[in-house]
Amino acid sequence: MDSNFWIRELFTISSRYFIIAGIAFALAYVILKPFISYKKIQQVFPGKKDYVREIGFSVITMLIFACVPTFILTTPSIAVHTLYYRHISDYGIPYFCLAFVIMLFAHDTYFYWIHRMMHHPKLFKLLHLVHHKSTNPSPWAAYSFHPLEAVAEVGIYVIFLFCLPLHKSHLVFFFLFQIIYNVYGHLGYELYPKGFNKTLIGKYVNTSTAHNQHHKFFKGNYGLYFTIWDHLMGTLRPDYDAAFEEVKLRSKG
Repeated sequence: MDSNFWIRELFTISSRYFIIAGIAFALAYVILKPFISYKKIQQVFPGKKDYVREIGFSVITMLIFACVPTFILTTPSIAVHTLYYRHISDYGIPYFCLAFVIMLFAHDTYFYWIHRMMHHPKLFKLLHLVHHKSTNPSPWAAYSFHPLEAVAEVGIYVIFLFCLPLHKSHLVFFFLFQIIYNVYGHLGYELYPKGFNKTLIGKYVNTSTAHNQHHKFFKGNYGLYFTIWDHLMGTLRPDYDAAFEEVKLRSKG
């Protein structure tokens, strides 16, 4: 395994996490806290030990995340079987753009089903309990996984490389978007506007409120970017719309 490649991957993954989660935490939990805390989905704030746990497990997760692309792309006998390509012209601009959409829905589908699997009683304590120790998550919880869950989560990277022709830019920008939306999902504040959850598009978009409910109650709202599978499988919490509305209507004082 190419150690230099691994170091570059780790730097990319960790810098995204610490910059994006750090900015979100600084703004919502420190700088603007006196002015917006009444809008926090769960009114209490996590403790310092929670932040330390979330960051600690996130570091382990990022070490694992960096290993997978390094192993696959720097091992010639394996890399030759991937669909990774180097020139956008190889597949053209239309496919280049379409691939982002495919990746988005494919990742959401993958996440929904492995997430539900990890909630099976026989797997929950082994795989997913670490993440659910954050019953009131902060932005730092975005990558707070048990090492085995981290392996499961990075499986989407493997599927992408072997099933979908991808350019480097796909991987760079998609996983940048992924950490941004993941941090938003664990932010503890709702950024979408009032009534968004009931719009034609918004009712199928996963929100911070939806994912916060999942952390608080442990059941329902299993999606990542969308609630499409939750709607189809009947796992969207029946109190979700009311919770979203309550947060958006909440007034100071």
